[in-house]
Order: sequence, then C-alpha cells, then structure tokens
Amino acid sequence: MDNRDEVSAFLTSRRAKITPEQAGLPVYGQRRVPGLRRGEVAMLAGVSVEYYTRLERGNLGGVSDSVLDALAKALRLDDTERDHLHVLARAANAGPPRTRRRPKTPTVRPSVLRLIDGLHDQPAYVRNNRLDILAVNPLARALHHEALEQTPANNARYVFLDPRATRLYPEWERVARDGVGALRVAVAKDPYDRELSNLIGELSTRSDAFRTMWGTHDVHVFTEGTKRFHHPAVGDMELVHESLDLSGEGGLTLTVYSADPGTPGADALKLLASWAATQEQDAPAQPGTER
Repeated sequence: MDNRDEVSAFLTSRRAKITPEQAGLPVYGQRRVPGLRRGEVAMLAGVSVEYYTRLERGNLGGVSDSVLDALAKALRLDDTERDHLHVLARAANAGPPRTRRRPKTPTVRPSVLRLIDGLHDQPAYVRNNRLDILAVNPLARALHHEALEQTPANNARYVFLDPRATRLYPEWERVARDGVGALRVAVAKDPYDRELSNLIGELSTRSDAFRTMWGTHDVHVFTEGTKRFHHPAVGDMELVHESLDLSGEGGLTLTVYSADPGTPGADALKLLASWAATQEQDAPAQPGTER
C-alpha cells in the first residue's frame, strides 16, 4: 500500500494547526483556510511553493534529511512528529517489499519473562507495536485483567470496545489518544503489516471515537509518565510508568509501573498484590498471555 495519502494527511493536518501569529507572520485580511497556507510553509522551509505542494500531495521520494528538518521547523513539529516525518520519507523511498512477508509470531525471550516475574511489587508487561499484550507478571495481570479476557489480548480493543475501560482509566480520553498516536507511529514504520491494518480497520468500523481520533493524524511514543487507574477491587491509584524497547525483539516493548515508597500509589500496589495473590490461587492462566 502506498503511503502518499498518509504523508499528505499528516502534512496537511500539521499545517492546519499552526497560525500565522505562531509562525511570526503578518496577517492581512480574512483567511479562508485554517492555519498556514502552503506558500507560507514553503517560505518558512526555504523551498518553492511548487516543491512543497508536491510534498504535501504525498510525494516524499528522494527528499533530503535537511529539507525534512526544515519542514519540521516550519511546521513546529515536536520530536515525535519530526521522527514520524522521517519514517514516512524512508517508507516512501523504500517502496513496497518485493515478496510478501509472513506474519511474525510474537515471542518473548525466556530471560525477559524471568525479568518481569521477578518484579514482585511492580506491574510489568510486554506488548508489540499493535498493542497486543504478550506477557504479564501477576501484578500486571491483576491490573489489566479485564483486557486479558480477550483472545488475543489487545489494549486498543479494550480501550475502545469495552465500556469498562472508561472506569479503569479516569483519564480515558488521554489514554485513548495516546494509543491511537502509537498505532499511527506503528503504521508509518510498517505499512505492510496486515494484522495492524486489520486492527485499525476493525476499530474504525466499530468505534466512532477511534475513527475521530484516527482522523487527527496525531502521533505518540510511549516513554515515561504517570497514569491514573480506578481498579474495581482496589480503587484509585496513580502510578509512574516506564516503557523500554526490547532490542532485537522486533518492536516489542516492556512497560513497568511503580510508585514512590510511602505514597498512596505504593499502598494501592500492596492492596493489588494481595488481591492478585487470592486470584492466582483459584484462577487458571488468562488467555492471550505468554508465561
């Protein structure tokens, strides 16, 4: 599949977000379009209007890194958006694969499984670029037990298709937008991933909220931050999360939640661990996880 539409929509959406005042440009008369005009972006980036028009129509083939960086500066892209633009350009230059790839079977190294199992007081799980949950430790299973009821377990499906997600995530809209942005990044990196395309098609068909958020073309990369939960058995908790890419694992990411000692979040994790222990005694392993 050609990524011209993806490139065009991304550049158009970024241009629409920047006002002339933000770009330091004078405003004369009434404007018919939101944000900057193509000519204004071209001027700020130091390229011709014709050349920028070609780029915004989706043709990034042969574009140099210096031009991409100039565009990123003109459009005031953040680091994630700038990296996304470079990924789109690399995909445009690479073209479609000559042979169709077989879908990769996601696997998690035994050493990684031992690592997350050793985190007794911290929820930890491994996911892929489609937000499939591939491996969890007992605390993560307790925290995300509703999402793990699916087969395969997928956090995007849970967030958008399971009404219980709005209870688990008090800041549901932020969680949802971050997930959509992460899927946007994944599509740019691997536009020929059939399972990823099927997931996006399913969510677009079944969820109005997903379809609306997908249309913004915002991008997101999970790194670190805080997340609020309202667990049905434990109550409110605010946890710090760190997400680390697993080298050599083909797009797998390890996420660990924690809380500073003596904080309400730490107390909530102790309660969660106690609840998880009772669940482990009488419940079989949840489907969709690898242990």
